[in-house]
Amino acid sequence: MGKLTAAKVKSITRPGLHGDGGTLYLRIAPGGTKSWIQRLTIDGRRRDIGLGGFPLVSLAEARDKAFENRRHARGGGDPLAEKRKARVPTFREAALTVFEANKPRWRNEHHMKSWLQTLERHAMPHIGDISVGRIGREDVLRVLTPIWGTRIETARRVRQRIRTVLAWAQAHGYIAGDNAAGEGIDGALPTMPAVKEHFRALPYNEVPDALRIVEESGASLTARLCFRLVVLTAARSGEARDAVWDEIDLDARLWTVPPSRMKAHVEHRVPLSSAAMAVLEQARTLDDGSGIVFPSPMRRGKALSNMSLTKVLRDNKLADRTTVHGFRSSFRDWCADTGKPRELAEAALAHTVGGVEGAYFRSDLLAKRRRLMSQWADFVTASDTKKVVPLHG
Repeated sequence: MGKLTAAKVKSITRPGLHGDGGTLYLRIAPGGTKSWIQRLTIDGRRRDIGLGGFPLVSLAEARDKAFENRRHARGGGDPLAEKRKARVPTFREAALTVFEANKPRWRNEHHMKSWLQTLERHAMPHIGDISVGRIGREDVLRVLTPIWGTRIETARRVRQRIRTVLAWAQAHGYIAGDNAAGEGIDGALPTMPAVKEHFRALPYNEVPDALRIVEESGASLTARLCFRLVVLTAARSGEARDAVWDEIDLDARLWTVPPSRMKAHVEHRVPLSSAAMAVLEQARTLDDGSGIVFPSPMRRGKALSNMSLTKVLRDNKLADRTTVHGFRSSFRDWCADTGKPRELAEAALAHTVGGVEGAYFRSDLLAKRRRLMSQWADFVTASDTKKVVPLHG
């Protein structure tokens, strides 16, 4: 039995080598990244073999690889030499393999598409046709330097995705040394502030007019109703677009989104206001037999695409001031300015509460949220247009 455990591998942070017994070590870099190293003596020389990064390669997988290498070495073979003989894929080929391997676990359609598109746009022109075993730090810097100071979040994502692809290559023995996108290039890249790109959002007192503009637009009934439900429930776009009738209890006025469709992978109960119920009553006329609440008018049996609601905003000249997700921010600001309790607003948005507060917080405050969402619906559907502040051009 090795000295390490899965829990210890996950929790340990001290830089250096941490032995599992025998020839396997967990290496923790000063920056905190973890990778597996095997030290073997081959032909009288100590050889370090990279087995991949953690958590991409688990403790059990690292042990299996180490055992296989030891067995091969005892028979007079050279594990490193054998790996080098294998055909080394190009970065493009490796990226496609990693993409296909991860695609089943990605629930966010936009993230899935952007993962590969970001690499195609920024990395492939520079390193796409280079074998992963030949990619060095200078190659990665050639990708990152032009965007590092101007597109901070994009550059970070590109670096992380390159690192993920190269970690996969390490795990399969195509790269013997360090990850070229790892800590070794930190000194060549200026430290960037941890800036979070916020979604564009309307001031909440302009939301009623935005809702009216969309309602009176030429958008399809499906898109208009879906957009209206998103605003009324403060739901994420994907939660509403992929909703099915089996999730909705009209008698209880309750929409239950399963964990598989939630960002935090936790079931979320959404109380339905009278205005939200009216949306769903209209949506009944859209039934195409698929069970989807808002079926695509263009693709029978399919839900609205992820761009359908964005197109509604663009067509109505709202996209330069808000995103669909931005209406959640508008709702949150309304909660704050009207004195709604923080925990109530966070529960309505299905945000995970961290720290000690989250450890003891168990209720989803459904009854109180039902009153909250009715008040929000009354505000955004107010018939007194004099209270609505016109949208600024």
